[in-house]
Amino acid sequence: MTQTVPTDLAGRARTLLDLHAAPEILTLANVWDVVSAQVVAAAGAHALATASHAIASTFGYPDGENIPLELHLDMVRRIVQAVDLPVSMDFEAGYGNPGETARRAIEVGVVGGNLEDGMRPLGEAVAAVEAVMAAGREAGVTFVLNARTDALLRAGKDAPRSAVLGEAIRRGRAFLEAGAPVVFVPGLVAREEIREVADALGPQKLTVISVPGVSLPASELQSLGVARVSTGPFTQRVALTALQDAAADLLAGGVLPASTRPLN
Repeated sequence: MTQTVPTDLAGRARTLLDLHAAPEILTLANVWDVVSAQVVAAAGAHALATASHAIASTFGYPDGENIPLELHLDMVRRIVQAVDLPVSMDFEAGYGNPGETARRAIEVGVVGGNLEDGMRPLGEAVAAVEAVMAAGREAGVTFVLNARTDALLRAGKDAPRSAVLGEAIRRGRAFLEAGAPVVFVPGLVAREEIREVADALGPQKLTVISVPGVSLPASELQSLGVARVSTGPFTQRVALTALQDAAADLLAGGVLPASTRPLN
């Protein structure tokens, strides 16, 4: 049975898809709870993406689908309801049933998502992509799947780089053919490698993660044809670094930073 989805949800999905297809890069500072979502939205974000690692850490769970899906979805629901922006959810490898997980995510207001391939056999990974896209169609939503390949993250140290990049491209093309609008390749940070993969996948099809102290600026990524750059757990680490530094100064006899703003 086709689900009844509010018109505004379908509109948010279309907006998110358009943001990926635009020539301007979509920059997403990942969020993990309501207040982080509100702060990022107030900074001028056009859309939001959650970070599964950061949400799991918030509740004391390690990354890797260790946080119960019900708890994960409840936090995402709270984020969706707190902002007037399209929200994409990182649902890791799909919690054993990518299509059902996508369906449940859509029910709480999500219009896009990340799905890891975990370097499963390509046929299985493609079937997972197809299941997520089917869930979107059944809900009447143009679901914006950011299909992730772990080809670079899981490559052996001695693996020829050309072969690793070739596998990322092979998997990325298969995910695009299966209906995913964009492909996420974490671990891709070198300029020429980004150019190679972006050229192979096509304009506005590649997404990457910004790694502190390593990644290229968003403006340069845009010039290379990247559709989207996100931050994963690193935005939470920025916040935690500031907290720990402030606490250390305070405990050493100092005061809190004068630049502190009332953001909550």
